[in-house]
Amino acid sequence: MTDLEAELRKAVRGDVGFDVTSRALVTMDASNYRRVPLGVVAPRDADDVSAALEVCRAHGVPVVARGGGTSIAGQATGTGVVLDFTRHMNRLVALDPETRTAVVQPGLVLDRLQEAAAPHGLRFGPDPSTHSRCTLGGMIGNNSCGSHSVAWGTTADSVRELRVVTARGGRLRLGQGWAGAPAGLRELVEGDLALLRTGFPELPRRISGYALDALLPERGVDVARSFCGSEGTLGVLTEAVVRLVEAPRTRALAVLGYGDESGAAEAAAGLLPAGPARAGGTGGGSGPLTVEGMAADLVPAGAAAALPRGGAWLFVETGGETESEAHARARAVVRSAPDAVDSLIVTDPAGQRALWRVREDASGTATRMPDGSEAWPGWEDCAVPPARLGAYLRDFRALLAAHGLRGTPYGHFGDGCIHVRIDFDLLTEPGIGRFRRFSEELAGLVVAHGGSLSGEHGDGQARAELLPRMYGEPMVALFGRAKGVWDPDDLLNPGMLVRPAPLDTGLRFSVLPREPVPVAFGYPSDGGDFSAAVRRCVGVAKCRTTTAGGPEVMCPSFRATGEEAHSTRGRARLLHEMLAGEVVTGGWRSPEVRDALDLCLSCKGCRSDCPVGVDMATYKAEFLHHHYAGRRRPAAHYAMGRLPRWLRWASRTRATGLVNALARVRPLAWAVKRAGGIAGERAIPRLAGETFSRWWRRRPARAGGGGEPVVLWPDTFTEHFSPSVGRAAVRVLEAAGLRVVLPPTLRMRGRPVGDGRTRSAAALLTARRDRVCCGLTYVSTGQLDHARAVLRRTLDLMEPVLETAAPVVVLEPSCAAALRTDLPGLLPDDPRARRLAGRVLTFAETLERHAPDWVPPRLDRPVAGQTHCHQHAVLGDAPDRRLREAAGLTGELSGGCCGLAGDFGFEEGHFEVSVACAEEQLLPAVRSAPPDAAVLADGFSCRTQLEQLAGVRGRHLAEVLADGLGNNGAVDGPADGPAGERG
Repeated sequence: MTDLEAELRKAVRGDVGFDVTSRALVTMDASNYRRVPLGVVAPRDADDVSAALEVCRAHGVPVVARGGGTSIAGQATGTGVVLDFTRHMNRLVALDPETRTAVVQPGLVLDRLQEAAAPHGLRFGPDPSTHSRCTLGGMIGNNSCGSHSVAWGTTADSVRELRVVTARGGRLRLGQGWAGAPAGLRELVEGDLALLRTGFPELPRRISGYALDALLPERGVDVARSFCGSEGTLGVLTEAVVRLVEAPRTRALAVLGYGDESGAAEAAAGLLPAGPARAGGTGGGSGPLTVEGMAADLVPAGAAAALPRGGAWLFVETGGETESEAHARARAVVRSAPDAVDSLIVTDPAGQRALWRVREDASGTATRMPDGSEAWPGWEDCAVPPARLGAYLRDFRALLAAHGLRGTPYGHFGDGCIHVRIDFDLLTEPGIGRFRRFSEELAGLVVAHGGSLSGEHGDGQARAELLPRMYGEPMVALFGRAKGVWDPDDLLNPGMLVRPAPLDTGLRFSVLPREPVPVAFGYPSDGGDFSAAVRRCVGVAKCRTTTAGGPEVMCPSFRATGEEAHSTRGRARLLHEMLAGEVVTGGWRSPEVRDALDLCLSCKGCRSDCPVGVDMATYKAEFLHHHYAGRRRPAAHYAMGRLPRWLRWASRTRATGLVNALARVRPLAWAVKRAGGIAGERAIPRLAGETFSRWWRRRPARAGGGGEPVVLWPDTFTEHFSPSVGRAAVRVLEAAGLRVVLPPTLRMRGRPVGDGRTRSAAALLTARRDRVCCGLTYVSTGQLDHARAVLRRTLDLMEPVLETAAPVVVLEPSCAAALRTDLPGLLPDDPRARRLAGRVLTFAETLERHAPDWVPPRLDRPVAGQTHCHQHAVLGDAPDRRLREAAGLTGELSGGCCGLAGDFGFEEGHFEVSVACAEEQLLPAVRSAPPDAAVLADGFSCRTQLEQLAGVRGRHLAEVLADGLGNNGAVDGPADGPAGERG
């Protein structure tokens, strides 16, 4: 391996990685399989590809081409050298609107092509649900399709010309005709014309095997088309000329409800035009652009309300030159579906996107059964003639029942292609045996219905072993001879399609521990098993989306660096390999896992945006807890991880003024930051001159506070940095008729702590932990023993509150999220933890639930800023939206993450990534806002980032509403933080 690595480094100009991290990141794709490579090469151009192939051929080392790594059947993994095209060979080379063609490199993400084509009214026809991260090379390798294939066909329908490097270094230009084909291919085809003319089923989604029938003379000897779907086994793609189609100017979406999936499946074929209008990807004419189906089992509870009545639905999209034309075509679809129990037509683009997200996320949500148990691919995309889909689904359901298995089909009903994840037991020998028996019987069922084992994702290892059942031995032997023509040394992706590895070997779960590993968090959704939590990542790679869209957060560090190791999937892969102990051998002490997690912002975006609910923030805290157990921690863990302790000390000793003064002395500030592991570029935030709690104690009783009691949580950030937020919240809550109280505090000698009386040093030491705390800073730095101790003391203090029905109002979103999720996760056996977590409400939730008749002041101002990432991921922001609307605060807040994220952006070495995250959505949104916009930022981190990077004062929603209550915006105390709010 050392010689191989050295020769590759000498031969290629691109990146060569034989280190632990590089190898661990590509052991898996989105399938059930795992292969450990020797190394990874990221070529810069076709010359690099040729050079890498030459070195590998000399060493007898196989080569696997990899794009986004979202393949379902195992074809993007290998034991030799993996060629990663996403790093350098990812350009759109040219786009010609006149000829409607584009020249692309294999690592180009599909959405980048769509964005470039859109201004010209064009698009690439096929669009898999992974369009935001799948690559054109991977789509060509798998002959991908997507939801619009009923209009525009498969990827093969959209390919005009391919540039390919063969295993022996040949440079081929493939198109129509034999001129660019490898020597011997024409003779092979002309020697078996009869078999090629009779051996392929006719259906729109036949992806399995090699498309040798495209080489028939009556089909134009289309060598480029024949290469599509070969899964990297024939040659390595370096460039492609693809055809674009005219995109409809407007679209409408008709959603049809049916009693069950079989009813939807039987109706689907009748919604499509018959004959050649469906074939060839000619643009769809006036017919539907999509006919997608899914059942209720895959629809999240919150999304079901947006759908018409039914137990299953068809999503039928129509296009037109005008909105009325698209709507008329959608109405025609509804009229042609008399068996539908209900229907809905959506013309609003935002509404359509929301509904399409429900369908696209099914690839992830299907990995969990309704009861939370795991489900896996393997028979993810069989296809049958559309007219037989209803009968096939009934037989499929019966076969599942016969084997005691469960799965929820969904997918491309208009093309007869069904996706499904099944609750196979792939962890035990009996379960794997049942997986094999079921696979063999299902292959027979698909063939009996005239179908294809693969209708979209390719055969890979999952189905290639069963191709003789579909094609017969003579055709499979012909596939082997074709592979020999292209790749006589079997160098390219061996074990796929031809001479495949058995479908029940190399399963990725076999290397994981059989017993749960000891952990700090409870992982209730995963049975307390950290391995099961890590298994959640199935590789669909939504976290690798390179541009943020809408309100989504995940994954800000990947978008900042573009590195797989800094994606949620990459980190999950490293944790998987850490548990396996084969590639990553350091266990919890692994420096590779530590370094990958270092740039995780703990934004929790993956908790909501990942279709399978991977919670990398929790996994990071868990890892840091074990990694530093009994060892010295980074300085930032002591300085910022234990921030509540330092702030309470400064407050009790009345040292805040001194601390602020010293922080303004540059040499001293530099020394403090260096000692505390704080980035030198950061300014140290000013402490408030008076804490929120001290203001509360000296505040006279208010006449408006006689209503229903609510407990206002004095979080660390409101208490010591932004007491104006707390004061404003009190004012608004009391204006709404609520009675505000603070949580109880520890009492000493019969008097509450902080009553202003003289106390001894010993008493101060005893009283330093007297206040409630969510433990957030301890959790985010992995100091989980400290966090549990803090949370237990908090529960002790909150017992009197928990005996009442009073809600707990938490103003800081990150603290509210910690109480809702980390508290019960760290103390799963303490019933008080669940009770407190269930009481936590945001500011807007409190007003909506406990003061529903209160009318907020009418402000009539636009807003700018950002929804806090923890609010997006854990708490939800619908009540905030409704409250802003009632107050006349118009406009949308941006998504993404502010980049400061608690201690992350302050920690040394994180400044550049922190700024990059802020520059993605937050700062541009604020800069482009109207001059009179109210800059909303409920989180202290978000406000600090705005102040330090943009010189703008962000404000909590409570502060903005308090301004509208009169008295010139005064909120019973001095303002804190920087002056000069925008507008």
